[in-house]
Amino acid sequence: MDAPLKINTQGTILTFGELLLRISPDEGGEWLKENLFPFYIAGAELNVATALALWGIPSKYITAMPDNGMARQIVNFLAQQKIDMSSVIYRAGRLGLYFLTKGKDLKNDALIYDRANSAFSELKPGTIDWDKQLEGVSWFHFSAICPALNQNIADVCKEALEAAAKKNITISVDLNYRSKLWQYGKTPQQVMPGLVKYCNLIMGNVWAVDTMLGIPVMPDIHESGQKSIYLKEALNTSEAITRQYPKCKAVANTFRFDAEGEINYYATLYTGDKFYTSNELTATKIINKVGSGDCFMAGLIYGFYHNFDLRQALEFAATAAFDKLFIESDTTNKTAKELLLKLSN
Repeated sequence: MDAPLKINTQGTILTFGELLLRISPDEGGEWLKENLFPFYIAGAELNVATALALWGIPSKYITAMPDNGMARQIVNFLAQQKIDMSSVIYRAGRLGLYFLTKGKDLKNDALIYDRANSAFSELKPGTIDWDKQLEGVSWFHFSAICPALNQNIADVCKEALEAAAKKNITISVDLNYRSKLWQYGKTPQQVMPGLVKYCNLIMGNVWAVDTMLGIPVMPDIHESGQKSIYLKEALNTSEAITRQYPKCKAVANTFRFDAEGEINYYATLYTGDKFYTSNELTATKIINKVGSGDCFMAGLIYGFYHNFDLRQALEFAATAAFDKLFIESDTTNKTAKELLLKLSN
């Protein structure tokens, strides 16, 4: 029987990824008339770091930024949010951007990336002293968005994972699949298995696992529309992942369906040969779809860090992720106390 995921709860949570600005024009084009272009500090891994810092967990973030005044303003702002930004790398390049029409999904045609030649995307292996950066760290988190940028970033991720594994640091990955980013001649299945083999917790959904790891999902599963089938596939996928990747001790899946004026959300967690399903949460209208998965990941880390009962850890993560759907920015602004109170109700 596989043992459930256990972590060292004394150290810092380190996240690694690209800091971006999300620019969100409205769908009707009013931004052209009003000269108003809303923006948000963004980045999947930063969203995790921000939530954890807000919830009182030691949180450190490593990224590369252009060496200019605006970048330093952003870094100082995040440091005020109690994120350890001391290891930010300042170098040549620019700040990455992405444009997303307000209220739309990251997988929608309304998404435009503008990340070429950014300071982060130009990182190369050997730039970061990972042994030094991992001192005092108990958990390392990254997402599949990083290795989607180019081969050098994929290699930098591998450097970090090798160093973290040697130190017995818990490693997690979010299998964010962004088809518009995998444009450098490699498919996810040529890159991600070599990184996932280091991971102790893998989060995503059954479709991302199919695309990125080649673990197939049942054909025409979307046509079924049946929760029982989705849950069965989540269990099958989770079991397959832990068989194929022995270091993986926990697999989490999230499900969000938008249909007929109703949003349905639930999640699963497989660890220690046990399969847990969260309560299903519903709403008729949401504000912003960005960052919900990052908030779920942060919620799971929070639950494991505080040695929550596994079901409680899952419910906290699902509650945090669902609540994030009603917040404009890319990260949550709700404290852990507020979310726990909502969960208890």
